[in-house]
Amino acid sequence: MTTAESGGPAASAPDDAAAGAPEDGAAGAAAGAPVKSAVRTVRLLEHFAARPGLHSLADIQHDLGLPKSSLYMLLRTLVGMGWVETDSQGTRYGIGVRALLVGSSYIDGDEVVAAARPTLDRLSDGTTETIHLARLDGTSVVYLATRQSQHYLRPFTRVGRRLPVHSTALGKALLATHTDEEVRLLLPERLEAVTQHTITDREVLIEELALVREQGYAVDREENTLGLRCFGVAVPYRTPARDAVSCSVPVARLTTGHEQVIKAALFEARDRLTVVTRRM
Repeated sequence: MTTAESGGPAASAPDDAAAGAPEDGAAGAAAGAPVKSAVRTVRLLEHFAARPGLHSLADIQHDLGLPKSSLYMLLRTLVGMGWVETDSQGTRYGIGVRALLVGSSYIDGDEVVAAARPTLDRLSDGTTETIHLARLDGTSVVYLATRQSQHYLRPFTRVGRRLPVHSTALGKALLATHTDEEVRLLLPERLEAVTQHTITDREVLIEELALVREQGYAVDREENTLGLRCFGVAVPYRTPARDAVSCSVPVARLTTGHEQVIKAALFEARDRLTVVTRRM
């Protein structure tokens, strides 16, 4: 699954931590220590996944802090294997097509995504709005499945998109299944402002999570995308939950009656998914 435009990937182990680790080989693996080349490869691919387009060797080296000679050899190896692409001059680099193949295999093999398809279709038909199924990944939520709105005006979404957990209804619904102390350990005191409506104080967010637990759903009030309101519910087949479902609707089209329809449809979808995912 590809990561997406905002929020960035989950934090990787710093390369400095790997510097004292043994190079590839049985000794390092037997000791349980990270393999330096593997750590660097994952960091590089996550770097590209969070930054679409092509980038110069100098820019990549500056961002990752890896030795330029080692980075160049790693890039050339990954280009040869199709994991990284380069321009016609061979001077700029970006994510390759093989990353898409691996991401697609994750979605295709996920039991929850497969089990959720009929429910997502039903939810889309019942609300006529954009529907998302997403999974918690560190301080982000990653989209696993979407159903586009039946209206012309609709938000841009795609499978693999990564968004901050604190600015989305999906994320807040999932955070509410954790204790306040767990949320404090996960998130910094000051949170990124995605829009002027984003909650940027962790303690204010925690206060809202208490309301989410009470009412059973979370709301994103233009906190991630201006002009868009989202409602989300966690799917409690695990405790704490790792997956959630949401419905997004432009504020200009949201009436009190439509909001009630959306909430009722989300609760029904949550109950259906709870049943079908009970043994997962």
